[in-house]
Amino acid sequence: MSLRSPLGRVLGAGSAKSGLHHWWVQRVSAAALVPLSLWFVFSLVTLGSLAHAEVVAFIAAPMHAVLLALLAGVLCYHSYLGLQVVVEDYVHHKGAKIVMMLLLNFLHVLTGAAAIFAVLRISIAGAA
Repeated sequence: MSLRSPLGRVLGAGSAKSGLHHWWVQRVSAAALVPLSLWFVFSLVTLGSLAHAEVVAFIAAPMHAVLLALLAGVLCYHSYLGLQVVVEDYVHHKGAKIVMMLLLNFLHVLTGAAAIFAVLRISIAGAA
C-alpha cells in the first residue's frame, strides 16, 4: 500500500516537487568537489616551499587558474545548498527564515565572487 497520490506516482515527484532537484544538485556538486579537492591537495603537496612567487606562478598557469575558480565556485554553491537545508529544517519563524536565506545567499555569492576575482587577479598579474 502506497501513501502517494495517483498523480504523484505517475509524475514521480514528491509533494513539494522540488526536493528531488535539490537532492540531485547537492549530489552532483559533491561529486564535482571530489576530483577538484583531490587535485587541490595534490597540487599543494607537490608545490614545494609555498613561497609567494612560487604560488603566484602556480596560479598564473591557465589550467590551474580555471580549476581554482571552479573549486571556489562549486565549493560555495555546495555550501549554500547544505546550509539552505539546515535553515529550512531548523529555523521555524517565517521572518527569521527569510532573513537567514537572504543572508546566506548574499554571503555565498559574495564569497564565491571574491574568491574567483582573487584567482583571476593573481593569474593575470602573475602572467604579466
